[in-house]
Amino acid sequence: MKVLVAGGAGYIGSHTVKALCQAGHQPVVLDTLEKGHPEAVVDCELVKGNVRDQELVVDLCRKRSIEAAMHFAAYIEVGESMVDPLRYYINNSMSTLAFIRNLVEGGVKTLIFSSTAAVYGQPEKTPITEDTQKIPVNVYGHSKLLVEEALTWLSRQSDFRYAALRYFNACGAHPSGLIGEDHRPESHLIPLILQVPLGKRERVSIYGEDYDTPDGTCVRDYIHVTDLARAHIRAMEYLSSGGESGSFNLGTGQGYSVREIIDCARRITSHPIPADSVARREGDPPRLVADPSRAKAVLNWQAEASSLESIVASAWKWHSGHPRGY
Repeated sequence: MKVLVAGGAGYIGSHTVKALCQAGHQPVVLDTLEKGHPEAVVDCELVKGNVRDQELVVDLCRKRSIEAAMHFAAYIEVGESMVDPLRYYINNSMSTLAFIRNLVEGGVKTLIFSSTAAVYGQPEKTPITEDTQKIPVNVYGHSKLLVEEALTWLSRQSDFRYAALRYFNACGAHPSGLIGEDHRPESHLIPLILQVPLGKRERVSIYGEDYDTPDGTCVRDYIHVTDLARAHIRAMEYLSSGGESGSFNLGTGQGYSVREIIDCARRITSHPIPADSVARREGDPPRLVADPSRAKAVLNWQAEASSLESIVASAWKWHSGHPRGY
């Protein structure tokens, strides 16, 4: 299929583009390169531009005979979203809706939307199903939920179809070591931990060790970025074959604590990685773990590369080979 990938020069987008190419699809990447990296896009066309540009998007859809679209073009920093909410609502919500409008005008009626487990907020029970009440506790999560709600109404009132993929903790890098995670500034746990053996920081901070978890530190569901990429392709193929619109959790159903991640990184890197315990961060739930059974049943997808060792080893291969990023 011919696929327009918005934000395809970013972390998850670039891995999905590579997977699309390997699966025989024909992606076209649209990216402002504000956050993305042109070096991450290989073997396909890269168009610099904004999803809000109606003329550009419509023209791309029509001239490239685009059959489906994927959307990764969002800001992702939770803390920043609370400091500058309008920036997130404008980019993550309004711009995405403008993109959908442009797709429809260009004749494209299938979208795979990059959503997030942040739409759930702080659920009382885990594992989390797609029917768990959605009460975001930050602007980032709410900005994504607004788009999901709009897509729900659009699909009800028209023949537009979508899959909203709610990621849990995306991590790892492509096994080739050629593309990986390069956020600036970096805020994700595994890259921050690996900055210690790279000599970019002296130690890592653990935010709270008094949670009601086996070792007192927060537990999260870590999903390898290549597994996420496969899920996007499965979702696109499912919709193209007549599947119904819907939302899907992407996780493993297995949680790992911050301590377990650090210990694994110590084994992989052979570095002591000193860690300091500091105060909890406001709003951090003790445990967030997905129930991915709907994705398995409907999309015929499940995590295959998301063992903790595989995640950290692939991330270390990328970061040690690219200590300054791209």
